[in-house]
Formats: sequence, structure tokens, C-alpha cells
Amino acid sequence: MSQPLSQLTQSLLDAAKAAGAASADAIAVDATSLSIDVRGGVLEHAERSEGVEIGLRVLLGKRQACVSASDVRPDTMTAMAERAVAMAREAPEDPAIGLAAPEELASSWDIEPLEIADPAPEPTPEQLLEDGRRAEAAALRVDGISQVEVASAGHSRQAIHIAATNGFSGGYQRTSNGLYCVAITGSDTNMERDHFGETLTFRSDLPSPEEVGRIAAERTVARAGARKPPTGAFPVLYDERVSASLIGHLLSAINGASIVRGSSWARDLLETRVLPDGLTLTEDPHRPRAALSRPFDAEGLATRRRAIVDAGTLTGWTLDLATARKLDMKSTANAARGLSSPPSPAAGNVELTQGPKTPADLMQDMGTGLLVTSMIGSSINPTTGDYSRGASGFWIENGQIAYPVNECTIAGNLREMLLSIVPANDARAYRSRVVPSLLVEGLTLAGE
Repeated sequence: MSQPLSQLTQSLLDAAKAAGAASADAIAVDATSLSIDVRGGVLEHAERSEGVEIGLRVLLGKRQACVSASDVRPDTMTAMAERAVAMAREAPEDPAIGLAAPEELASSWDIEPLEIADPAPEPTPEQLLEDGRRAEAAALRVDGISQVEVASAGHSRQAIHIAATNGFSGGYQRTSNGLYCVAITGSDTNMERDHFGETLTFRSDLPSPEEVGRIAAERTVARAGARKPPTGAFPVLYDERVSASLIGHLLSAINGASIVRGSSWARDLLETRVLPDGLTLTEDPHRPRAALSRPFDAEGLATRRRAIVDAGTLTGWTLDLATARKLDMKSTANAARGLSSPPSPAAGNVELTQGPKTPADLMQDMGTGLLVTSMIGSSINPTTGDYSRGASGFWIENGQIAYPVNECTIAGNLREMLLSIVPANDARAYRSRVVPSLLVEGLTLAGE
């Protein structure tokens, strides 16, 4: 890249003002990614991408339009700005749009404590290939594994800069490193598969390839001979690797965009209980090495820690400037945006209060029921909260794993489900959503 990202965003703003925009904001992203897939000990697929992309939003009164490009030449930016202004003139009015007032903007920040960019050199393709080979070999050493579907390793680095005509200008970098393995047991119609992997900010924090391959294989072998569970009403224990999906449904329901549309099952739950007493759901955009940490949001507002749910009670919505104005509230500094879209609210790093019991303790408490380790498909009614998902895992009898299960459906209502959750103590602190295994009572299972 020949120009700093800050210079690119300023050039976009200058072009927007020259084209007649009353105000504007711009984003520039310089991204590099490399991924390697291994199968049968040899390279199966390799992909590398790198480049700079830019996005521009212009505002004319209460009208706005967004454009993007992967060409950063001056004449391209001029054409972008002219096109965006022409589009904005035809756009419908939205009284809630607008940039942040100067006094609302983040004025200073310290990137270093967030540790969102690994200072280590980018791994070479040969290093990633070797990681994939080692993970595959470790999986194949486990008795019962018939093949490894894929072992993957990857790395990405992204630099982001945002600027606006209200005076805001700021940027940061982030990295991501991943290692993943999918193993298979059995053959033909008796195949079962499972996986294990991690995606972390620092490459040095990744588990070893041998650990990744072994865990993937052990999970897979445990699924051999899976069958359908009985049909009926039973307690369900969501394993830690899938439990965050339940909290994700809550985060979707309290998103300001859903609340403004009136399309959320949580629209009337502000300042009421949505989780059991004593459970708090905290958002922390400054947690070190977490995937969604950032010093400011996409509208230049300083991010901050907040309790989304405090002792079971919902304290507020997730808002950007536009949704906050429509609800006569203040932004929670949760704006996110893409290159070709305006800001919209999105939750970041969250953490749910953990309980005192282990997952094994909760299995003893449930007696008979389902331990869910994998989910497929989704049928969620965003207005009513009615919930139905395909699942697989293990059947529990007398507090112990009896046999693996697949091809079943779990059904319930999210409002009732979330009020009954019992958390375990096994959440992984480095994930962006720190959520332990969750026991939910009285769900309906459709099996055999």
C-alpha cells in the first residue's frame, strides 16, 4: 500500500465535500489473509488474499448513501463521491441519521493494553502446512478414526481506519490465527464426524497441532453408533462449545435495530428479568486479546464496559447513534459497519456469570436428558421467541453419558428458556463470548 489509511480516508472526505456532501464518514481497510488445508498429508488447498478497500458514506440533510471500492486511485475516489451524492439525493429521508456531535467523540485511547494485534511475524505457508499435517497425523493416531476430512491452519491481519467530517480520525490493527481439524469415524451410512479448533488473536496462544488433532479425534470416536433419543420433555445441557448460541439469541433480541422495528420478543422486557436472579451479562470491549475488543466504535464513540443484564434484569438495548435517536436514548457505542453499509448496532465481547458446579455436577442434577454438543439449522421466531433447532450430542441417564445421539430437534421458547438457565463453571475466558455450559429445564425433544 503506497498511502497510509488515514490519508485515504481524508481523501475520501475531501472528495465527498467537493461533490456536494453536507457531511461524510469514510473507512479504509488493509487486509491480508492466508489459509492452508491439508488432507492425506499433502496440501489440498491454499488461499492468500491481500488488498486495500475503501468505503464512503455521504449525508445530504437526512438522506444518506454508501459506496465502496477496491481501487484507491484519486479518480476512483472522485467518482465514488459523485456517485454517492447522486444516490443520496434519491434516497428516502431518515430523521435519525447523522454523525456524532464533536463532544461525543472519543478523544484519546490506548491501543496497546487491548493486545488485539500479534506483534509476531506472519507465519509462512510452510509453517501453516506443517501445523495442518501435525494435526491430521495426531487425529489419525487415535483408534477408530477412519479418515480426516480436513486439517486447516490460517492467519489474517487487518488494519482499519475510520474518519469523518465531524473531526474524528482513528485506526487500529487486529490479527487472527486459527487451527482446526475435522475427523471421521466409520464408513458409508455409519459415518460420524466431529471437530476441534481455536481462533485466537495471538498465534502463541493456540493449542498445539497435536492437541487439536487429538481432541477432534476423541470427540469423533465418542460419537460412533449415534442414534435418535426418545421424544418427550426433558432437561437439556448445552455444552460450553454451543451454549453461547443461547446468549446470542438474547443479544439479537435486544439489538436496537430489532427494537426499533418492533420485531423482537424482548421489546417489552427493558428493566425486567430476562435471566435468573444473580446472573449478570457484561460487555467488555477492552478485554485483552479478545476478538471483538476495540477502543472506539464505527461512529467514533469511545467504547466502555457495561452490564447488559444486571442480576437477571435487562438494563438496556444495544444501540448505535441512529437507533438511539429513534428510541430517545443514548448510543451504547456499539456501532459497527461494513465498507458498503451504514453503521448498525452490534454487541461485542460478553461474559455471563458462571456457577459453582461442573458440567458433570449438572448432569447429575438433570438425571435423564440430553447433552448437546453440536447444533444444525435454526428456526427462531424473532417476534415470539419460539425456538427450534436440530441437535446432536449424548443421552444422559442416571447422571451419566449413556450413548451418543443425533438427528433430534430441540424446541421451546427463548423467553422461558433463558429464565431457567443454570450455568456451570467451564467457560473459556479467552473467547469473545465467555459463556459456560448451560442447563435448561423442560424442553421438548423430537427423536425416535
